[in-house]
This record gives sequence, structure tokens and C-alpha cells, in this order.
Amino acid sequence: MSCRAALVAFRTGAGPTGWGALPVFAPGGAADHACAAADAEREAGHVVAPAPERIFAALSLAPLESVRAVILGQDPYPTPGHANGLAFSYVGPPPLPRSLVNIFRERQSDLGLAPPADGDLTPWARQGVLLLNTALTVREGASKAGSHLLLGWGAVTDALIAAVSATRPHVVFILWGKPAQTKRLLVDEGRHHVLESPHPSPLSASRGFFGSRPFSHANTWLERQGEAPIRW
Repeated sequence: MSCRAALVAFRTGAGPTGWGALPVFAPGGAADHACAAADAEREAGHVVAPAPERIFAALSLAPLESVRAVILGQDPYPTPGHANGLAFSYVGPPPLPRSLVNIFRERQSDLGLAPPADGDLTPWARQGVLLLNTALTVREGASKAGSHLLLGWGAVTDALIAAVSATRPHVVFILWGKPAQTKRLLVDEGRHHVLESPHPSPLSASRGFFGSRPFSHANTWLERQGEAPIRW
């Protein structure tokens, strides 16, 4: 399957409302252009992650009408076998990606919850947590992080964030790292709440990610709006 084929399947399955109604997913729209660029990478012999059928997994698991929180990172894990379409999530044998280890470390410090047995964040997504990256694909391999940031995904994720901001009543936007924080201007902070910190990567976690308490801060704000807390 190609990215373009996965996009057609997603476009059909998303239906006439929610994500599927956004112009970004219309034929010839920004998503088509980003997928064409990702497919060109594959055709040139590069291994692209995640697998095509998982590129839009975050949107499928958290429909627009259900979104209550957005966790925004940079791009998928470039380590072979790690990316699965949900930002920071990992399904596989130990060890977990180091960014995810740091997320669970902060969760434990913040909420007193022991690290889970695996790294699958699907339960968060099913509660309306949109686990999104600023780019939806990446080249696999060492030192390939950020390799697809300029392939056109920025226009896609801009449209997704703007749609959440415009249509949802109360959303917490958790922006981890500088690429994610550039999206802050797309959020109507009169209606929504933004939490920023450095990326949980080992390169930056000690510069302010640890101790940021995003999970308790998000739930406190949601409850003040009359919303149910998220079971992190």
C-alpha cells in the first residue's frame, strides 16, 4: 500500500463529517501533496515510517468530534519498527523508546502511576487524545529525525489543529518541543488551554519537560470546564 492509497481509504472511511469533511483531505488537497512526496521517498528506495496503513491512525482513533486533548510532537520515531501512527506510542518488545520512557517517568512523578507494562498509547487516543506529530511520516534510520518536516505535512497538521480549535469546545493542547510550539498561533486560547514544555527526548527532557506536570494540569483545566478528566 502507498500513502496515497491509505489516504483514499481514510478519506472514504472518515465519512462526510469530522476529519473527512476538511478541505485538506479533498482530492488535490495538501494531504494528497504530502502523500505524493512520501511515496516518492519510498520509490527512491528509502524506508518510510510508519507503514502506510498507520499514517492516519491518530485521526481514525480520535475522530474530530471526540477530541478533548492534543499531544503534539515533532515526527514519528525514526528507529526501525518503532513508529505506529500515534505520536510517542510504541507497540513492540522492550526496550521502550527513550522519549516514551521519559513520558512515563513524568507521569509517575505527576500522578503517582507506575509505568505501564507496554508503550501502546491507544487507550489515551480512545478517550479523545489526539496523538499527533507535526509531520506524519519520517525516513527510518539513525539521524533521520525531522527528515520529512518539509514534505508538506505542515500544511496538513496546521489544518487539523485549526479545525480542532474552531470546532471543539474545550481542548487542552500539549505542545512538546519547538516544532510543536510553532503551532500555538493556530489555537484560540480564549476557548482552549495550551501547555508547552521541551520535548521528552533525552536531549531536552531535563531542560523543563521533567517537572512540567502536563497530565495533572490538563485534567485540572478540563474539570474546571465541566469535562471529565482523562485516564492517563
